Amino acid sequence: MSDQEIDTRGLLCPLPVIRTQDAIKALTPGDRIHVVATDPGTQHDIPAFCRVHGHTLHSATETGDEYHFEIEIA
Repeated sequence: MSDQEIDTRGLLCPLPVIRTQDAIKALTPGDRIHVVATDPGTQHDIPAFCRVHGHTLHSATETGDEYHFEIEIA
């Protein structure tokens, strides 16, 4: 099991989801990825991406102008 962080700060839709999707391709089930974003749209896009692809969204938090997501790969 591995943990990885993806920094998508400064990127706008759809790039945060695309970068997340690309990073997940290199991971295996049970791995976790932490995504950091500044695009407010990721509050909806990342959870929707997880639902569609069966990944588990463990947390979605907002800290200042950043959004943090903890995803477990399905």
